[in-house]
Amino acid sequence: MKTPVEVVDGRAARPMPLGLAVLAAVVAGGALLAAFPPYGLWWLAPVGVALLAAAVHRRRLRAGAGLGMLAGLVFFAPLLSWTNLHTGSLPWVLLSVLQAAYLALLGAAGAWTSALVDRFRWSWPMVTGLLWVAQEALRDRTPFGGFPWGRLAFSQGDSPLLRVAALGGAPLVTFGVALAGGCLVAAVWRPWRRPDDGGRRLTGWWPAVGLVAVAGLLMLVGALVPVGGTPTGRALTVAIVQGNVPRMGLDFNAQRRAVLDNHVNATVALAARVASGQQPKPDLVVWPENSSDIDPLRYPDAAARISEAASAIGVPVLVGAVLTGPGAGQVRNVGLLWQPGSGPDLDQLYVKRHPVPFAEYVPMRDIARLVSKEVDRVRADFVPGSTPGVVRAAGAVLGDVICFEVAYDAVVRDTVTGGAQLLVVQTNNATFDESEALQQMAMVRLRAVEHGRPALMASTVGVSGFVDPAGRVSDATGFNTGEVVVRQLRPQDGRTVATRVGLWPEVALVAAAVLVLALAVRERRRPGAARRDVTTGDVGDPAGAEERGERGAEARS
Repeated sequence: MKTPVEVVDGRAARPMPLGLAVLAAVVAGGALLAAFPPYGLWWLAPVGVALLAAAVHRRRLRAGAGLGMLAGLVFFAPLLSWTNLHTGSLPWVLLSVLQAAYLALLGAAGAWTSALVDRFRWSWPMVTGLLWVAQEALRDRTPFGGFPWGRLAFSQGDSPLLRVAALGGAPLVTFGVALAGGCLVAAVWRPWRRPDDGGRRLTGWWPAVGLVAVAGLLMLVGALVPVGGTPTGRALTVAIVQGNVPRMGLDFNAQRRAVLDNHVNATVALAARVASGQQPKPDLVVWPENSSDIDPLRYPDAAARISEAASAIGVPVLVGAVLTGPGAGQVRNVGLLWQPGSGPDLDQLYVKRHPVPFAEYVPMRDIARLVSKEVDRVRADFVPGSTPGVVRAAGAVLGDVICFEVAYDAVVRDTVTGGAQLLVVQTNNATFDESEALQQMAMVRLRAVEHGRPALMASTVGVSGFVDPAGRVSDATGFNTGEVVVRQLRPQDGRTVATRVGLWPEVALVAAAVLVLALAVRERRRPGAARRDVTTGDVGDPAGAEERGERGAEARS
């Protein structure tokens, strides 16, 4: 196979050799994967970005898309491996391929903008950052409401760059990571041709060293960003009850009475320790999602058990429950506040607004059944709520978010603008594994910083724990264990810059990305930057193209 050759201002300019580009794409996917929990090597994220940018530079669109797809598969297939534990391989493969397809689009966009980058080498970091944000913005919303897992921002839990979330949320953190990656690729890139370039590229080591230094500074600049809100009121003592389940897997629901009993018994045991002075009395107890999959508003025995727990501890219990209705064949995933003595407070009921497609409801069920009969486990579709999870309890305002909703920017922000002083994430990880729980905790850390709120995650099986407004995790529980953790939290008021500006940083960055793609169209049509490919026959062999480019340069001089 012949090597594609582009002609830039009369000189042959080759992309990276194909074999090396394939290797770079594979390593890029691996570096991105290693940046995320459970590995947590956050500094590898810009390295992965840089490798992918180098691999697709000066490629044809198909080749750029193929290399992006390859990097995406290496990244997403292991990252999402927890989805195949109990549903078989096919749903996992389909989801991984779908997510990788967005990196294929990113690879094609990187190839498309090569002409612009070649002419304005200083623009490469900015172009890289903008394209990553645009790719994530699309992936976070399509199809069926999107799937934001694997955003660059969620890999930065231990990075100083996490604090940038307080200025522009997850999109700005992603932009910072990708911008650093763009600096790295601009620093190390050397055209695959003879060194005489007429002064049109960075030469020598000092510019490269400078760009690497800039990349490092970008990753550290977050340390300068102030985080946290304004403390308000008295400190709140909160208990997280992680009751555990009899066994992991999709059939944990078949033992739903045992799951409910686990959480009741753990709360009653906590009350006994409080009575004996072993632990401070909490102001609020939080149970996880699915802690009562028996509808306590319909089944008196379930209500009696929850009332037993609430009366024993003597404070409100935020229960993760599944309620029947409102229509036939429908259910709701809710956070329900249960008061000691009086029972459910229906004025403090949050209904999950973003049910998970193919897990909590099944779009196009007949077609989906052809892919996997596991969809029939979802016997009743969960219907979404319409109002943010603002719950008033124990003298504070809680922002309730259920499970995967923590990945969606708008869902979390709505609770804070609605008055939430403390973020509560109720989740159920019994159908997954510890890597999924750790990845979700990384999202909670970003949300705490983004909105300047203390936060907690309560899981049926782990990982549960508390997060302060600087993103630090405390009292994290083990996985597949029954545990109770208690901690004081100080509710916070005020709004960070990110809370105030909301969606606008992402809108501005995506608009800039669209502008870059449009400018690339004009640059690709510029006569002095004509693109030719030996596989089309427009240019002879690579050596001949280079020789003709050199003769043209001599003639001009």
